[in-house]
Amino acid sequence: MTRLRGGAVTAVALLAVVTGCTAEQTDGAAGPERTGGGGAALAAADSLTVKGRAPKTGYSRERFGTAWADTDSNSCDTRDDILKRDLKNVRFTGGTCKVSSGLLDPDPYSGKEISYRRGRSQVDIDHVVALSDAWQKGAKYWAPSKRIALANDPLNLIAVDASTNRGKGDGDAATWLPPDKAYRCPYVAAQVAVKKKYGLWVTTAERSAMKKVLAGCPDQKLPSGGNPTKAPERFRAR
Repeated sequence: MTRLRGGAVTAVALLAVVTGCTAEQTDGAAGPERTGGGGAALAAADSLTVKGRAPKTGYSRERFGTAWADTDSNSCDTRDDILKRDLKNVRFTGGTCKVSSGLLDPDPYSGKEISYRRGRSQVDIDHVVALSDAWQKGAKYWAPSKRIALANDPLNLIAVDASTNRGKGDGDAATWLPPDKAYRCPYVAAQVAVKKKYGLWVTTAERSAMKKVLAGCPDQKLPSGGNPTKAPERFRAR
């Protein structure tokens, strides 16, 4: 499995081109595409809609459905899908879905090597665009199926060091960036790709922060792929 290392532009969930659709997409690969060229992340960041942050009123995790729903219908929950994708030396319990152990090497946020063991995990699956941030920048007005899709889209998910991730909270690019500076270009490119795919807006400060990071890597490509932007009808969110 190809993994992101520092500022490299090859990664499981974070490379290749994105189509730039802001309308509802109902098709797409089960995971992100890994090849291709095309539009730069910097240009895409400049194209994002700019608005003020809406109130957080009404937000809850349940608005995005049950955590780690199997929206791609592969019989594995989303968390295990991402662990399988992002960890090395993966071992399973009872088949090929339930990840029991593995190695995150390197952790994209800190650059450290992190061991994963089920039940004693130091590894989080992070929403690159935090769900609360998404809620305040458009997701509040979506159909539940689109919110469920965002919460389980591999394009928006990455395995990371738990302690570093807790410091992020629901921050956007204006308030939080990975401590590992070499990873900031791919990280911001991923946020741009997710916001463009789902039609989320950004604040003025957020877009300025995105452009400042991406100006240092003008050839940075956008990630693409992931799941459709509408979850199957069998999934529900309140």
